[in-house]
Amino acid sequence: MEARLGERYDVIVVGARCAGSATAMLLARRGLRVLLFDRDRRGADTLSTLALMRAGVLQLHRWGLLDLVRASGAAAIRSTTFVYGDEAITVPIKSRDGVDALFAPRRTCLDVLLADAAAAAGADVRYGPRLVDLVRAPGGRVAGVILEDRDRAMHEVGAGLVIGADGLRSTVARSVGAAPYREGRYACGVVYTFWPGLENAGNRWHYRPGLGAGAIPTNDGDTLVFVATSPARFHDEVRRDLEAGYRQVLQECAPGLARELNGAAASEPFRGFPGHPGVMRQSHGPGWALVGDAGYFKDPITAHGISDALRDAEFLARAVEQGSDRALAVYQATRDELSRELFDITDEIAGLEWDLDALKPLHKRLSTVMNHEVDALLALDEQAGPPASRAPNQGGSR
Repeated sequence: MEARLGERYDVIVVGARCAGSATAMLLARRGLRVLLFDRDRRGADTLSTLALMRAGVLQLHRWGLLDLVRASGAAAIRSTTFVYGDEAITVPIKSRDGVDALFAPRRTCLDVLLADAAAAAGADVRYGPRLVDLVRAPGGRVAGVILEDRDRAMHEVGAGLVIGADGLRSTVARSVGAAPYREGRYACGVVYTFWPGLENAGNRWHYRPGLGAGAIPTNDGDTLVFVATSPARFHDEVRRDLEAGYRQVLQECAPGLARELNGAAASEPFRGFPGHPGVMRQSHGPGWALVGDAGYFKDPITAHGISDALRDAEFLARAVEQGSDRALAVYQATRDELSRELFDITDEIAGLEWDLDALKPLHKRLSTVMNHEVDALLALDEQAGPPASRAPNQGGSR
């Protein structure tokens, strides 16, 4: 039988996926009293490309969790190959700063690993409760949540800060009226599934005009293989028969990869995502903040969403520790500074309007931007002094 919910926490985090769980873990490690809850069951899967870029792997290393990812059966990815038509360019993963490989753990593994780490740090972690509404203090400041538990009982729980980590269609964002201030123009329709027995040849990204595909080794010998096409083709052709549409797009974009799958049976059903343009939302306000896709989403074609979530969890946790609304504003500004060019490059790639000669410099720019965010994370370790335990300020800036 679960223990009773507390009447009040320093921070309530809505959503126990990678962004929310990482944020809750970091806050609990700083001595704050944290409630982390998710309406889904523990270990539930979710739509995801799975891939961690270097910044994401670095975060897991910095937090002492990378060995658990290795132990989970996630494949070590030691190269990335870009295939432009029939031209392949392979880039080895260099060992530095504690990162000697990339990984793409299943979300059934990564999300649980992070939530368990939050619980081990002292967070109160609950699966099943659903956010019904936000509690507001006189003057309108968010002061807690009203949630419904698995037995349909309603609970009002107070907090100094409520963090929405509840995805692109965030209930928290909608409840506080978090306005988008940057929106992408494009989106890809994506279909993916998992295939057993493919050789681990590292991450492989395939491109032909109007199409994309990729192979990403994950847990237990499976490889996630996806295809990406225009929303129009997804709606008019692919979604009617996901497997047939998937195989046709894969044959057009990556015929060699398609041959590897001839006669093979997928490990799981095919899953489709019709696409959604990227968006940056206002991500802080009186008594609330957003992290992960709730505040910043971009097309999955660059497979950078999880790495963004782990990066931003740290910047948000450090802002919460400082305990002022001004610090939350700095969190958003830092996120945007690290993300702006990545957002624009991803949107351009998602447009699928490039030719291959134009795509190559986009990928070079992408690599440069990703190196900048790694540098920003490494710089955090150079800051002197242990973190102080401090509850969020409930009265605004100080």
